[in-house]
Amino acid sequence: MQNTSKQYDAVVEECRSLFTKKMSDYGSAWRILRLPSLTDQIFIKAQRIRQLQENTERKVDEGEKSEFIGIINYSIMALIQLEQGVVEQPDLNTEKATILYNKHIKITKELMENKNHDYGEAWRDMRISSLTDLILQKLLRVKQIEDNQGKTIVSEGIDANYQDMINYAIFALIHHSELDS
Repeated sequence: MQNTSKQYDAVVEECRSLFTKKMSDYGSAWRILRLPSLTDQIFIKAQRIRQLQENTERKVDEGEKSEFIGIINYSIMALIQLEQGVVEQPDLNTEKATILYNKHIKITKELMENKNHDYGEAWRDMRISSLTDLILQKLLRVKQIEDNQGKTIVSEGIDANYQDMINYAIFALIHHSELDS
């Protein structure tokens, strides 16, 4: 578990670094995005990963890694939107956005640690393609919940699905880093 925690933190640091750099470039323009728009952005990234995994020919020179990072960062943005609400004009500076990022990644990591304990690190035996499929499944669930105006009868809410997507994407990036070493 200790190794998982360190690997998780290393992936998060890379994602957070990109997030803060993009905040410096673009500000918090993403704050105007409604939840379905963020869900669709994540869906596009997950679909691209699946296509990269299934097709040998690539016409854009970006691999899976950048797309998984995008899934993580857009999911954090979605969690922030769930908590803060959508705004008409960008309203967060980099410092405040990073505080919110850290808050939500901390909650998400705690969820991972609890599930990882109960499941015995089963994700380590999973294929990256299976993690991709699980992210796509979570996205379809989120879209259905959004279509139901956020209401569920017995299922977990949208936030839990975004958290699971973050954790699956982090697991995929950990797998990639182990393949690269």
